[in-house]
Amino acid sequence: MSRTGQSAGETADSGDPRLVVVCGLPGVGKSTVARAVADRLDADVLRTDVVRKELFENPEYTSEESTAVYNELLARAREHLAAGDPVVLDATFKTRSRRREARDLAEDVGAGFRLVYVDCDTDVVEHRIAAREDISDADFEIHLQFKDRFEPVEMDHERIDNSGSESETAQQIETAF
Repeated sequence: MSRTGQSAGETADSGDPRLVVVCGLPGVGKSTVARAVADRLDADVLRTDVVRKELFENPEYTSEESTAVYNELLARAREHLAAGDPVVLDATFKTRSRRREARDLAEDVGAGFRLVYVDCDTDVVEHRIAAREDISDADFEIHLQFKDRFEPVEMDHERIDNSGSESETAQQIETAF
């Protein structure tokens, strides 16, 4: 389903405002990709890691918490889009239903939609997670747990392989956007 190098998954108007969802397992480099995409689109990035810490002083990562975090993330995205501003969402989006929810939001407000799936070799993820200093609480064990629960991406999307160098990842983003 990936159509790397093309305008994958766009709906409605292909110009601004635009909603880009950057999804994938914890530790694959979603935030790096989201920032790069946002720079290209002059968009803000909204991260579930940040929203969670704003909503919950001591996050417990329950399903109820996750529901509240994603609801808030999508509400904030709606505000950006309603104001005519493009926005990039940086979140796992591990379920098809959450990805469809984001796509439906874009359709509701007449915005273009793009889905970007970030992938990375497991050994690279393990090394990067060990070395990172970030707001995310996800460690390598969390990555492995999510690997078993992440539902396949079946809608049109861009796939960014973040296993290589920063310049290789940047080239893929440039091609896609």
